[in-house]
Amino acid sequence: MSQHSAADPADNSALATVASRRDWWRDAVIYQVYPRSFADSNGDGMGDLEGVRSRLPYLRDLGVDAVWLSPFYASPQADAGYDVADYRAVDPMFGNLLDADALIRDAHELGLRIIVDLVPNHSSDQHEWFRRAVAEGPGSPLRDRYHFRPGKGVDGELPPNDWESIFGGPAWTQVEDGEWYLHLFAPEQPDFNWEHPAVGDEFRSILRFWLDMGVDGFRIDVAHGLVKADGLPDLGAHDQLKLLGNDVMPFFDQDGVHEIYREWREVLDEYANKKGPEGPSAEGRWWETGGRIFVAEAWTPTVERTANYVRPDELHQAFNFQYLSTEWDAAELRVVIDRTLDAMRPVNAPATWVLSNHDVTRHATRFANEPGLGTQIRLAGDRELGLRRARAASLLMLALPGSAYVYQGEELGLPDVVDLPDEVRQDPAFFRGAGQDGFRDGCRVPIPWTRSGSSYGFGEGGSWLPQPPEWADLSVEAQTGEPDSTLELYRTALAVRREQPNLGAGDSVEWLKAPEGVLAFRRGDFVCVANTTGEAVRIPAYGDVLIASGEVTVVDDEAKLPGDTTVWWATA
Repeated sequence: MSQHSAADPADNSALATVASRRDWWRDAVIYQVYPRSFADSNGDGMGDLEGVRSRLPYLRDLGVDAVWLSPFYASPQADAGYDVADYRAVDPMFGNLLDADALIRDAHELGLRIIVDLVPNHSSDQHEWFRRAVAEGPGSPLRDRYHFRPGKGVDGELPPNDWESIFGGPAWTQVEDGEWYLHLFAPEQPDFNWEHPAVGDEFRSILRFWLDMGVDGFRIDVAHGLVKADGLPDLGAHDQLKLLGNDVMPFFDQDGVHEIYREWREVLDEYANKKGPEGPSAEGRWWETGGRIFVAEAWTPTVERTANYVRPDELHQAFNFQYLSTEWDAAELRVVIDRTLDAMRPVNAPATWVLSNHDVTRHATRFANEPGLGTQIRLAGDRELGLRRARAASLLMLALPGSAYVYQGEELGLPDVVDLPDEVRQDPAFFRGAGQDGFRDGCRVPIPWTRSGSSYGFGEGGSWLPQPPEWADLSVEAQTGEPDSTLELYRTALAVRREQPNLGAGDSVEWLKAPEGVLAFRRGDFVCVANTTGEAVRIPAYGDVLIASGEVTVVDDEAKLPGDTTVWWATA
């Protein structure tokens, strides 16, 4: 296999030049940091913002364009920070606003953008609005900012409707005065009523607060859930949880959400057009005019419905969960790739590709198991097979037109930790019986940085979830400089992606003839071939091998591509 010589990753000027483009998000590689599990600066066993800041050079050298931070706001942590008590404050477990400011500034100096999580569907039950609403009782104006309702039954002892929580059980909880409030997730996460104007006013103010801090965008949690159907109608006798993502629900993907995002886009565009304090911001302050973005977490029945969120006057990107949930199968992958590109093209939005995040089993473990088990898997499976497929899937994803998301640790080939003791688990769904499997902690275990130490370099005081001892050999230290390691595969792939003019942005691929179980496509002078079968296949040698996830043998005009392997070719 030919060797690729990457440019010096410490050359900030090249990164800043790329990052300064207004349309940077169309081909960006965005790295998700789960702050509590990334790096711990003070030895308390919990990751924090200062820890993230200390590891920013690693992310620059990896070759990503932006960093998405999962919530670090003030929170009781009933759902790992997705229950926000104060949207303008940093939770002390993560630091303070000065730490956030320093992180954003350092990221910009390194040519990285910062995207923060925003949680507009619900607040914490410790949010000032909700606490006052409960204390003031029925008729309080603050109750109108949430969904309070009288119950059904003779004495109001039954929930107002039959909706179920995503975490299991009823989506309603009764307070002492007899009224019920809606929570699509945990009881500690009451849903906002977006029909109330104060809610919209508050969130536009929150957007401006963080934009003034210098953030480059927002990932919108449960972007599809803000608006509920009029009258909150019963859903009927269905297995509601199985319908999620497969059908339009009265509490998800309602058309009314789009008016909210059109208003938000106006706020973002104000900042995109601002000038810096010393003339045009483009002079030395690339992040101010390079374009701020919104990214939607929108679980919808189809990619066509997802495209509604990224129309020109709404959001910029939406996660492609249809791709994430597709099996490692050439035919299935081709269908979802085509449908995604076809859906995004009319609205002139980039496709996004993602394989793992903080809510699903890591793809190195998903692909280690038999197909059909979904995205929440409790079995370790065949570790070697899973890693081989994960490496191949990552190269395929990074070759597709549009933007790609990398979840922390996937560049190390980390599997899910499937054997965590029950007593250490913190996923709220784990304690609610029904609903999601509640095993998301397995993908949230702190990542390893060094071969040794109480937490393999995560921090000096252990880690909030136990790390397997075999992770020493998967650490950044162990893999750095090892040419066949997964970390070096990612580093090289991201460098090639940045340098190849035919990679990144775009809205189409040219499919090439390939053996059954193999995907092959051309993008200009670039060709990607992915073998999703377990057997080696013979394919044309399209040119020079840029990078491959396994050993590719080239003899004359033919190449032998091993099973579960992806290769990139330069044809010119």
